[in-house]
Amino acid sequence: MKAKNTLISIIILIFFVGTSCVTHKKLTYLQYEGKPKDFIPAVTPATYKIQPFDNLFIRVITPDPKFSDMFNTMPASSSSYGINEQTADMLSYSVDDEGAIKLPYAGKFIVDGKTLDMVKTELENALKAYVTDAVVVVKMINNYVSVIGEVQRPGRYPIYKDRMNIFQALAMSGDLSEYGNRQKIQVIRQAPNGNIIKEFSVRDRSIMASEFFYVMPNDVIYAQPMKGKFFQMNAFPYSVIISTITTFVLIWNVLK
Repeated sequence: MKAKNTLISIIILIFFVGTSCVTHKKLTYLQYEGKPKDFIPAVTPATYKIQPFDNLFIRVITPDPKFSDMFNTMPASSSSYGINEQTADMLSYSVDDEGAIKLPYAGKFIVDGKTLDMVKTELENALKAYVTDAVVVVKMINNYVSVIGEVQRPGRYPIYKDRMNIFQALAMSGDLSEYGNRQKIQVIRQAPNGNIIKEFSVRDRSIMASEFFYVMPNDVIYAQPMKGKFFQMNAFPYSVIISTITTFVLIWNVLK
């Protein structure tokens, strides 16, 4: 009987330790079956289209600064690098709930559903009535991606280039944690009529052919935890459980 109780204790111990193990396969990115492909056709990322409540930085540049200052939210001699989340509403043009912005003297412009280049061209054409040689710069102020869940440094990070992919976004957050589920990464993307939620695996190379391989402004990346996180070695009180089981077995053997 004593041997049987000892065996039961060992089995329970093996169960707890086994559920805490994270295998190499669960941690490896871009896996493949059969012969690996060194070349994967590129996916052209969709161009972001402006939506209500976006913030746009618009700079009108003319040979004469006094004409530029008529349309700009800040003097032409100032730099746009001083704009942050706190000053964005004051120094940028906010897209209203109707998808429009109002430019001084030039009037109201519908920008909802348009790309930055389309808005730039439209504004330059409209300003020709005031200044014949005006150049317009249009940029996104709220150009961020949020990374949450099982990553090293959850947070909101700037999209510093046009084609930032999912791995570069995860890298800014310090990569997935050991217990981040690489098979269940979710991207929440704003759409005109609601939100799109896409779940995919970064363990599979097929992600590189997905439209969600590249991140967009206002995307939220959610890294789900693995089911075995509860039993992770550095958090779960294994020593207490093992000690309790051992004590119970000893008492049982004495009292039986």
